[in-house]
Amino acid sequence: MGLSEFFRLLASTPALWLTVILTLGVILVNGWTDAPNAIATCVATRAMRPRAAILMAALFNFLGVFIMTMLTPKVTETIYNMVDFGSNSQDALIGLCAAMFAIVVWAVLAWAFGIPTSESHALIAGLTGSAIAMHNSLSGVNGGEWLKVVYGIVVSLVIGFALGYGFTKLMQKLLKNTDYRAANKWLGRGQVAAAAGMAFMHGAQDGQKFMGIFMLGMALSQGNMHIGMPAPPIWLMVLCSAVMALGTSIGGMKIIKSVGMDMVRLEKYQGFAADVSASAALLVSTVTGMPVSTTHAKTVSIMGVGAAKRFRSVNWNVAKEMVMTWILTFPGCGLVGFLMTKLFIFIF
Repeated sequence: MGLSEFFRLLASTPALWLTVILTLGVILVNGWTDAPNAIATCVATRAMRPRAAILMAALFNFLGVFIMTMLTPKVTETIYNMVDFGSNSQDALIGLCAAMFAIVVWAVLAWAFGIPTSESHALIAGLTGSAIAMHNSLSGVNGGEWLKVVYGIVVSLVIGFALGYGFTKLMQKLLKNTDYRAANKWLGRGQVAAAAGMAFMHGAQDGQKFMGIFMLGMALSQGNMHIGMPAPPIWLMVLCSAVMALGTSIGGMKIIKSVGMDMVRLEKYQGFAADVSASAALLVSTVTGMPVSTTHAKTVSIMGVGAAKRFRSVNWNVAKEMVMTWILTFPGCGLVGFLMTKLFIFIF
């Protein structure tokens, strides 16, 4: 769909306006709540100043959305095909709006308390709760696509932690007879590059997820609810990446503090190991079409890095709070999505 055709569709479909506004709102919120996870370690180790790190993350989020979608839009396809909102296109659009509203509410509450929440889990939970509300059963949920979410959780946990642990052990051996202060100069540069890669992969993962929602909304507004996803248009890649970059520029020092400072005290080589490990886990997931949590991948990689030094160096209470937040997101945001869908259908 070209941009001019999209504007004509907006003019003839008032419900699509709300869908677009809410979706862009979710992308903006994602930019300011999830992006700090990508740059938390390089700020915590003082490899970069917070403002410079935030601007770098904004740029590489933009590039991640644009470039990776051109190469492989598999994550977008997974989200697009995850749920079925029924045969009534008007009600389906209302359900999608309700799901987006639920995600915004959930994300803002988590951000207000400075807890890194998983926007990916919130997105999936909100969509699932809304689809269940539309069908009053699980028949609106595509089990095959949902399995990719489960695989993604396992991948982000296992690969992120294992790579963080293993890469840190390797770095310790390589630097065994080296003066850490002398090595910190090139380690700091390496960490900046690794943080840029992490921001790039955040854009690749989360940008594609929300493009899937955007394209689903356009399909629903045209009554094309059971047609395969077309190739994402370039103007949509630019729009989503620009809004995410804007959200990133807003920053989020609360989350930087929670992820990069409170959970583990990091040295530069540890921050470098964490960013490289998380980026690798996200790259594997993106290429295989698994919508994973960038927060998950980054946080468990930091835990693996801390555990490589000694398990007691990890503040497991902070990690426990994060895991509880993730566990609560599926039923919590799913329930909000379910209730909002029922309410929106009743009102509209």
